[in-house]
Amino acid sequence: MTKRALVVGLGITGLATAVRLRQIGWEPVIVERAADRRSGGYFIMLFGAGEAAAERLGALDGIGTRSGPEATSFAVDRDGARTPALMPSNLPGEPRMLLRGDIERALFSVLPDDVEIRYSTVPTAVEQDADGVRVTLHDTAAGTTGVERFDLVVGADGMRGAVRRLVFGADFLHPLNFMIGACLLDRPLTGFTMSEGLWLTEPGRSAIAFSFTDRPSSLLLTYRTDDPGAEFARAPVDALRAAFGPEPAGPVLGELLDRYAEAPEALFDSVQQVRMPRWSEGRVVLAGDAAWCLTLYSGMGASTGMAGADLLGTLLQRHPDDVGAALAEWEARLRPYVEGQQESALTDRLLFVAGDEREHALRTGMMSGAAGGSGAQALVGFAEKNRDIAAP
Repeated sequence: MTKRALVVGLGITGLATAVRLRQIGWEPVIVERAADRRSGGYFIMLFGAGEAAAERLGALDGIGTRSGPEATSFAVDRDGARTPALMPSNLPGEPRMLLRGDIERALFSVLPDDVEIRYSTVPTAVEQDADGVRVTLHDTAAGTTGVERFDLVVGADGMRGAVRRLVFGADFLHPLNFMIGACLLDRPLTGFTMSEGLWLTEPGRSAIAFSFTDRPSSLLLTYRTDDPGAEFARAPVDALRAAFGPEPAGPVLGELLDRYAEAPEALFDSVQQVRMPRWSEGRVVLAGDAAWCLTLYSGMGASTGMAGADLLGTLLQRHPDDVGAALAEWEARLRPYVEGQQESALTDRLLFVAGDEREHALRTGMMSGAAGGSGAQALVGFAEKNRDIAAP
């Protein structure tokens, strides 16, 4: 009898999980709380660990890259003075510069047509016995509720996912005391070509426009705060303007803040990791941001999500009659890697934003040679980001 799995979440990890489960002969059913598949997404990097997994999933060619020699970047100040700056694609391993939607589209393209996807659907209760999982699913569009049985439930529904709350009873969020605002620019910045980006970094805050070869930049605004919860009490653009004040914004930063304010879609959120003592309970397992949330400072969210999904399928295939053994081995193999990436994210953050004057001085010294590649290795340890973590 074909084993049936519920995959909660249609992001990168959920899609990769469904593709891999189908590869090993399972019947995945995907539920997604949104009314349709997302079409957007902001800047991400894809390292070697993710490339290896994407290739096995059959999606690597479809992912492509937005990196290229014509994409350049500058360090700027508020007056607009510029000097050459680091391109993330020049970091060790030469990660691909992408939009999240690039990976999601590629994975969706290799998902077999017979995999069922239910939009506007969320789990509201999860009950287990020795042989399976009973899940109550609510269709928010139709207003209907039903109960179905599965051999496995995979929570891939993100940092604030419902599965973790329903099964594990807590959020396990670990705040890093930083905020982010992100959007896609629809046209080049004044005085910059389409393939030119910028880094404006100051103690406790930074504004970065990541450059691509074929489209305008992806904007990231990030800053330190002692009370992330309080930042949600006002409009995102007001919080961002306050964080970059009270000094005059100047022409470059002023335009970046204005462009964020006028963007039709924008992200504003706190930076948090998920830290849990275990990722599975019986036949329910969490994956991707729902389980560990490395944060965007790590640059490994997409790579680890796909690698974890690929490894999960391999171990379920290795233990066809023992889901518990498969999940136990999966976590035992993956957890040291993930915890290492969580810890390195605390250092990798310095690439994107310095928390205070001391860190800013440290970052400036480290980055003095990084535009040519010589300083990048001092900032972060990239060997693990490029290691294939598949089961042997």
